[in-house]
Amino acid sequence: MSQLVTGDRATRRAPWAGRALLAPAIIAVAIIAIYPLGYIIAASFSESSLGRPFSDWVGFDNFTALLGDGVTLPSLGRSLIFAIPSALIALIAGLVVALSLDAAVKGGRIIRVLLLLPLMTPPVMAGVIWKLMLAPTGGLLNNIGQTLAPGSEPFLFLGSTPAAMISLIVVDAWQWTPFCVLLVFAALQTLPTEVYEASQVDGAGVWQTFWRITFPLVLPSLVTVLLLKLVVSFKVFDLVFIMTSGGPGFDTTVSSYEIYRTGLQTFDVGAAAAQTIAFLVLVTIIIVPLNAARQRLHKES
Repeated sequence: MSQLVTGDRATRRAPWAGRALLAPAIIAVAIIAIYPLGYIIAASFSESSLGRPFSDWVGFDNFTALLGDGVTLPSLGRSLIFAIPSALIALIAGLVVALSLDAAVKGGRIIRVLLLLPLMTPPVMAGVIWKLMLAPTGGLLNNIGQTLAPGSEPFLFLGSTPAAMISLIVVDAWQWTPFCVLLVFAALQTLPTEVYEASQVDGAGVWQTFWRITFPLVLPSLVTVLLLKLVVSFKVFDLVFIMTSGGPGFDTTVSSYEIYRTGLQTFDVGAAAAQTIAFLVLVTIIIVPLNAARQRLHKES
């Protein structure tokens, strides 16, 4: 009888023990994620500055103002213009390199280490290096241009439109292509070899094998990589800050940089919070359907 009572007490204690073990993680999530989000939402409905937060509740005035300020909405568009091409270029380049590695697995280890170098470079360092390379005077690319065409005018990679945005997209894709390569290569290594052996017996060519076997099998992983890369691209700040400072004019002022400029240069925390909410809505509109497609593809595979 005593054993039954003891067992019953242990059963009653088990849920509380589980909750106690989860408590540190829940507290950490609350501090890191829930509190900042709640603060931003509250600040977006108030007149706030760094020195005087929540000085007055203004309702939707901050959101109404950002619709007509001529800067916030264009910056959201520029975030899309930057994030989508950057993610697609990195994904396509990653797929091509991963397929090449998969075809030459013996030399893959050394090549994978070399491919990691751009990814291991801090974004600030990458921005400084590329800014020097793209400089109109003394920059590597313009020096090559002067060598090939003496007397020609230097090209303003970071000082003209649309060259500045294109340059940022190329640099970001260069830095994150190794990330895509590693994930896609790992997915390729898990594909069943029996299917490829059967295709060889049937006489399928390289393109037919890729389009009818490799691509459908690796598509769920490609969508996952695209989803991760889009999230990273939307968050870009370092490259913009180092290479262009949002210029020329506002041509490379993406949402993350505009939020920084509003909150930490003009000290309008309320407006910056409203811009953050608008940016969150934009990212959600893009990411949620893509994530749903990813889940559907994984269930079908």
